[in-house]
Amino acid sequence: MIAASEVLANASRVVVFTGAGISQESGIATFRSPDGIWAKFKPEELANINAFMANPERVWEWYEYRRNVVEDAVPNPGHLAIVELEKIVDRVDVITQNVDGLHTRAGSSRVYELHGSLLKHRCLDCETPYEISGDEEGVPHCPKCGGLIRPGVVWFGEDLPEYEWERAVDATINCDLFLSIGTSTIVYPAAQLPFMAVREGKYVIEINPERTDFTRYADLYIEGKSGEVLPKFIEELRNAKK
Repeated sequence: MIAASEVLANASRVVVFTGAGISQESGIATFRSPDGIWAKFKPEELANINAFMANPERVWEWYEYRRNVVEDAVPNPGHLAIVELEKIVDRVDVITQNVDGLHTRAGSSRVYELHGSLLKHRCLDCETPYEISGDEEGVPHCPKCGGLIRPGVVWFGEDLPEYEWERAVDATINCDLFLSIGTSTIVYPAAQLPFMAVREGKYVIEINPERTDFTRYADLYIEGKSGEVLPKFIEELRNAKK
């Protein structure tokens, strides 16, 4: 097996694949934690097109609550360490399952949001983007066609955004170091990517407080919170390249 130090010294293209765990340190509860948002609500009743059409006001209110939580959150040391990566290697592709926009707000320049964003909205009928003004009461309607405005997230039963997915796959195939951070690696199709990296012979490092079903496939497992581990990891990478 290739030594981690050798991989770090020669890394030029890095993929950072993140899940809810990295944002938990910014105060955004994970869906699967005991105090997570989904512990209070049943997702199957809210996160799908049928639920929205049956009760758009209820679904909109839930997503507005989540959006407010996200807007109040700030990037943590884990997000900021990933930004620092761009100063060390030639290219960094951030692939995230999160819908909070924190990677972009932290300053990462190349971010693929596989599950969309709570901070973006669009018309359900004509797909026209819609900017939330804060003055809306209830579900807004599209000024172009009159259709309902929906959250810009991927609901159950919907495909991932084609552009984001294609870029994520391309980045995975062409990287030489793949970091899987704060993800349970059980939500498909996004969870395919770490396994794809393994099949493509990439060096894969998993950073997580707990082991996952993917851990045994990783070349290296680092136990800990991303906000604590990543700054130290980035410094190690910087030193390896000197």
